[in-house]
Amino acid sequence: MIDWLARARIGGRKTAPPAPTGGTETFELALPDGPLPLHVRRLGHARRMTLRLAPDGKTARLTIPHWVPIRDALAFANSRTDWIAAQVSRQPRDAAPEPGGTVPYRGVLLLINWRADASRRPAIIDNQLAIGGPKDALQPRIARWLEQEALRLCTQDLAHYCARAGKTAPHITLSRAQRRWGSCSADGTIRINWRLIMAPDFVRRSVVAHEVAHLSHFDHSPAFHAHLDALFEAPVADANAWLKRHGRALYAPFG
Repeated sequence: MIDWLARARIGGRKTAPPAPTGGTETFELALPDGPLPLHVRRLGHARRMTLRLAPDGKTARLTIPHWVPIRDALAFANSRTDWIAAQVSRQPRDAAPEPGGTVPYRGVLLLINWRADASRRPAIIDNQLAIGGPKDALQPRIARWLEQEALRLCTQDLAHYCARAGKTAPHITLSRAQRRWGSCSADGTIRINWRLIMAPDFVRRSVVAHEVAHLSHFDHSPAFHAHLDALFEAPVADANAWLKRHGRALYAPFG
């Protein structure tokens, strides 16, 4: 599960002076299959240590209160290497797209139908992704096409939900974030993770609706959730549950 948290409350008196917050230090965790980078970040508002595996499974991330010594943080992380190793073992393996393989698109798997004499630009024909050009450059071309599709559909989603909310559609960009599916900045710019184009439509649209709701409520208050429920035409909980179960798999086809 992406959002499973390993937590520990720190006892004893806080005798050391507060350490600077916001910075990240990198260490390594010794796992059975080799070392895994561990990014340790201090947050001024943190009240406990929180350990996560990054969505792509390539790093572990530990958030700690500003007053926790690094040695205690590392001891905490090392005491949970069995859990981290189990999470890594369940990661979908990177599988670069290849002829005869599949690529996820809007919740379905498209068969990659490659022919050297076909157009280099991918096209969906009878539930297949027809594509030509050099065979060894399939991955970047398919990735570019998916990003273009993501921007096209997310732009449509944004216009739809902004109209429902009575808002002017702001600027939208794609993100390659490792931890967030969407964001809304203070100036109203909305960013959506391009990998959502591989998820079912209702999942992608729920993220866009979520960020549009932030244009009216820049928090996660009851008023925000009521507004989101009014904007989105399906149960938000269903989309969130899908991301918790399958979100990591969206990183597998392209590393």
